[in-house]
Amino acid sequence: MTVIAILGNGRVGSNLATALTRAGHEVTTADRTPGAAANAARTAQVVINAMPGAGSLERLVALREELRGKILVDVSNATVDDPDGLPADLLYPGSSLAEQLQEALPQTRVVKTLNTMLFTVMTAPTALTRAPDAFLSGEDPQAKQTVRQLLTDVGWREEWITDLGGIRTARATEAAVLFVPHVIRSSGFSPFAISVAR
Repeated sequence: MTVIAILGNGRVGSNLATALTRAGHEVTTADRTPGAAANAARTAQVVINAMPGAGSLERLVALREELRGKILVDVSNATVDDPDGLPADLLYPGSSLAEQLQEALPQTRVVKTLNTMLFTVMTAPTALTRAPDAFLSGEDPQAKQTVRQLLTDVGWREEWITDLGGIRTARATEAAVLFVPHVIRSSGFSPFAISVAR
């Protein structure tokens, strides 16, 4: 059992909380109530950033001490959005939210994952007609192994999880979010994920 704090209680955070609790982990979800995120992160082994990407860096840097030595799983994409709320551009072109977090929080082990799919697929990968991919980016092999185990706990098969390498590789998966608005506008808001055909 892993003690997990999920920062953000929207669709992404709630979905992850339900699945991880069902898998037997101790999960706390923090909303935007003052002090909620700090209290949740302080006692957790793993902290999941399920907040909107655009404000994540500032909010997480404010939790520097609570995140020291912890694994921070970043599932967000930092984007500039169109008026309809769909991603229009990257907030950190030439970089990524995950890289910005790792640079700002050197004592925290940042792992990027689950950001290349609609949120429902994060915990129900077998619901798709074809096998999806979950990508891992991060500097700490042990942290990535812990995250890999959490992914298998919520339904991901080992062969569907690809370790891309260091945190710099997160800029590739974060850039994939630019596919999202076009896919949604062309085929609707139905579950999908980016996968590599092999």
